[in-house]
Amino acid sequence: MPESILIVGTGALACLFAARLAARGVQVTMLGTWREGLLALMQWGVTLVQPDGHQTSYPVRATDKPTECAGATYALVLVKAWQTEGAARRLAECLAEDGLALTLQNGLGNYEALAAALGPERVALGTTTTGATLLSSGRVRPGGEGVVSVGAHDRLPPLADLLKQAAFNVETLDDVQTLIWGKLVINAAINPVTALLRTANGEILTRESARELSAQLAREVAAVAAARGIALAFDDPAAAAEKVAERTAANHSSMYQDIQRGAPTEIDAICGAVVAAGKEAGVPTPANEVVWQLVRALREGQRGNE
Repeated sequence: MPESILIVGTGALACLFAARLAARGVQVTMLGTWREGLLALMQWGVTLVQPDGHQTSYPVRATDKPTECAGATYALVLVKAWQTEGAARRLAECLAEDGLALTLQNGLGNYEALAAALGPERVALGTTTTGATLLSSGRVRPGGEGVVSVGAHDRLPPLADLLKQAAFNVETLDDVQTLIWGKLVINAAINPVTALLRTANGEILTRESARELSAQLAREVAAVAAARGIALAFDDPAAAAEKVAERTAANHSSMYQDIQRGAPTEIDAICGAVVAAGKEAGVPTPANEVVWQLVRALREGQRGNE
């Protein structure tokens, strides 16, 4: 089982995975570009804050230099979709020739960008519905236990076992497209709605109009997947999204956290990608198109006030 791991990213999920792995005695290196986050991690380590306020810090190595991560055997890619190409270039400098990078990111196109830079034999595809909220640089609060779903890969079992040892719920699926589109259903149904309403995931379930919008977004993604011949792991996309919203009720979605910080969002890789795929397949996606443009407009307004 690996004794060390490289995590690409310094955001909420990156910190959550780092904390839980470091708690099991794994040597964690975090490679990122966010200077404030890196400085906090260097000084205090990564801090896991429980819902009751109890917090524990774990030492990690943090750097913005790929050369300091040379020879990494296993890497978790947990950056935003718009950061993937840059992350792929950095990984190309430090991932071992026989190494493996597992992407657990949101949206479409991440695997392809990583595989283009690293080669498909060094990339594994996965998703996670585990929630996390970044409270401040290097400090993360769990936002609801989810599932880490990974596609089959010859080099993956030791990493999957390590994640299980860190108390992550890991499942392996043969159909990687089921992974991608199943997560896309959840992302599209929850992230933009919470970002626009500026509320926690569970609030969707308490507002009838928000709940219906979320359901429509989920159904549109499922319809596009069906048109592409992709079988999802659930029969009712709206119900699947609601289960995740309920399980992560107190969590702030990553897109909501981005809006709170005035940072770029993954809306193009989520709803924007659904709209593009729907046009290609001849499937209308009006709800996804509207929220795509609304989130983009919200970010444009924030940039105009900067």
